Amino acid sequence: MTASNAQNVVVADTSAPLRKIVHVDMDAFYASVEQRDNPELRGKPVVVAWRGNRSVVCAASYEARRYGVRSAMPAVRAERLCPEAIFIPPDFVRYKAASAAVREIFQRHTDLIEPLSLDEAYLDVTENKMQLPTATRVAKMIREQIREELNLTASAGVAPNKFLAKIASDWKKPNGLFVIQPHEVQSFLLPLPVGRIPGVGQVTESRMKAVGIATVGDLYALELSILESHFGSYGLRLYQLARGIDHNPVVPNRVSKSISAEDTFPEDIPLADTELQIRRLAEKVWKSSHGNARAAKTVVLKLKTKEFSSLTRSLTLPAPPSSCDELTRIALALRERVELGPKQLYRLVGVGFSNFQTAEDPASPLFVEEPVQDQLI
Repeated sequence: MTASNAQNVVVADTSAPLRKIVHVDMDAFYASVEQRDNPELRGKPVVVAWRGNRSVVCAASYEARRYGVRSAMPAVRAERLCPEAIFIPPDFVRYKAASAAVREIFQRHTDLIEPLSLDEAYLDVTENKMQLPTATRVAKMIREQIREELNLTASAGVAPNKFLAKIASDWKKPNGLFVIQPHEVQSFLLPLPVGRIPGVGQVTESRMKAVGIATVGDLYALELSILESHFGSYGLRLYQLARGIDHNPVVPNRVSKSISAEDTFPEDIPLADTELQIRRLAEKVWKSSHGNARAAKTVVLKLKTKEFSSLTRSLTLPAPPSSCDELTRIALALRERVELGPKQLYRLVGVGFSNFQTAEDPASPLFVEEPVQDQLI
């Protein structure tokens, strides 16, 4: 099925509530803060990272990205790709301050703000404090205020739901604004490669291509039962997204689903030598979670081998650990479940809590198939 006949397939449901969602994504945030605060860095390839074999790139300016430098890339590779790059150690105190200033601008327009990280957030502006007529006008004003008051740039996506707004914010980066109107959803979505769907990584994309799915239109053409047979419970989500359906609301002050801490070693070490780090990380995680009203019932141990392969071991308990000592004992016990042999070396270890629960945790909403309304946002 092609995008050209998509609008003959979807019939608008005017009874469905219309959300107006803005996804704001700061452009090369950490690097842009560095360039803003130091005029000598402007127009130059800036890489925010510590130097060293174990360091990874936190952020790269667009001047550095032209050389192929990307976030999460090993710093040594970034240096090979861009020998002229200027490496700046990260300063999260300043980045958090800049993020708080951006958040203050958001709050002038809505209280329904869901931060995803220091540099991006969803905003529900279905009703906005400035009484602007459309979400597009809200997004334009927010970007103007960020640029004029903070001397930073942001890209924004405007759409009827979070899924579409996320895609839209990346469409005209950097310093761009893209709007997906409700009546344009299917014609926009169907030609896209499936890799543009948030959450579809390389592994899932390869599995899709193996069964003949290359575009969102290919997903759209398949029945739910077929998608579920290939992708299990995720098939339902794919069925929804191919139709532009996402009922997830913007959730202010979303509580983290996990708490973790990890260390990268100066040199690769055998598993037997990780006890001290595990004890220290368990103490750090315990302090971070102390006083949390929710109960974490799962303890996770994460390891990364010398060859960059990641593995995890976890244990879900009938009741949360009652002390830091108990958390430490569990993490060390999980280490005993790693069976790669005594000669295997490791570059990273992490300890974490997950599976937080409270009595108030809402159940997942039932799936209801309904297209977005044909109404300008």
